[in-house]
Amino acid sequence: MPTERPSPEQRHFARALRSQLTDCERLLWRRLRNRGLAGFKFRRQHPWPPYVLDFYCAELRLVIELDGGQHHDAAGLARDQLRTAHLERQGLEVLRFSNLDVLQNLEGVLTELLRWIEARAPHPNPLPSGERGPE
Repeated sequence: MPTERPSPEQRHFARALRSQLTDCERLLWRRLRNRGLAGFKFRRQHPWPPYVLDFYCAELRLVIELDGGQHHDAAGLARDQLRTAHLERQGLEVLRFSNLDVLQNLEGVLTELLRWIEARAPHPNPLPSGERGPE
């Protein structure tokens, strides 16, 4: 959970963003929604004060951000670094993809996400305490 609850204004803003997804967000959302990526639930335009996250999976504590052209100049990169550092201090992992990657290589983006999930996701059936797997 964020350190503070979203204000009514932030929730309203996030709701408005959900109704105005960019083409790139829409493409990725079609693949993430309804537990479409490895069975994990993602939220889109999720308020996390003071930000609204493009996509968020609570179970993985994973933030997916899609970056358009405004993120590639010096000021945009600096803002992104501050945002990422803030989210990481709260125990979140942030993965960033360019809009161009999503448009031109959606399968590659999904493959990278799956690799990240496989490397970090908890095993769905952990062994009971004290038991060991096959040797």
